[in-house]
Amino acid sequence: MRYFLELTYNGKDYHGWQNQPNAISVQEVVEKALSTLLNNATAIVGAGRTDAGVHAKQMFAHFDTDTVFVTEDLIYKLNSFLPNNIAILDVFKVKPEAHARFHALSRKYLYRISLTKDVFNSDGSYYLKQDLNMTKMKEATKLLLGYKDFQCFSKSQTDVNTYYCNIMHAKWHLVDNELQFTIKADRFLRNMVRAIVGTLINVGLGKLDVEDIHNILASKNRSEAGFSVPAHGLYLIEVAYPEAIKLSEQ
Repeated sequence: MRYFLELTYNGKDYHGWQNQPNAISVQEVVEKALSTLLNNATAIVGAGRTDAGVHAKQMFAHFDTDTVFVTEDLIYKLNSFLPNNIAILDVFKVKPEAHARFHALSRKYLYRISLTKDVFNSDGSYYLKQDLNMTKMKEATKLLLGYKDFQCFSKSQTDVNTYYCNIMHAKWHLVDNELQFTIKADRFLRNMVRAIVGTLINVGLGKLDVEDIHNILASKNRSEAGFSVPAHGLYLIEVAYPEAIKLSEQ
């Protein structure tokens, strides 16, 4: 049977989602716990890759097993095995061909910028001291929706077949003393969200004009775009799938 795991994690102590030869990853920790409980080596495949230090409020992964288990028991035992910075939210059956990465319809990210020094949240948001022109930042953000090729925001030497992404939503919100940027697309390139946020901050600081966004995107050159904001302010908050991948419980 194939199952989906829904999980959440604080990425501070991990070198990203994906297994690494010489560094601890979220995938490695979850695989070890799952393999122990199912009494069989069990690999998981995630919905995507989050970089070192990036968090996930919602991530999915699939795994295959012939072991019979009670879902509620597995969730409870996994959470007992896992460290406090990783939690399993749900486990459910899916069709044999369902794939956590390839069947995802969209992903949504949140970036948090703290406008005041917050001693209780220094690991969860990026503290920015300078004043920002939010009107210009919002104007520049709207321009992103008119493009598909985002090579200029991709990490260099990334092995991908295409730099095309369909951005469905990109907005800024002021929530108390925090600026929150949300962006939703069918797929994202490595470092893309952090590079977009850094570029938009440069617009807000007056280092770039709103219309410069057109030239940056046309250049397809990472060095033309802005800096990458720190990883600890970034969260994967939603991964959407077609309802048809699920199997109803018998």
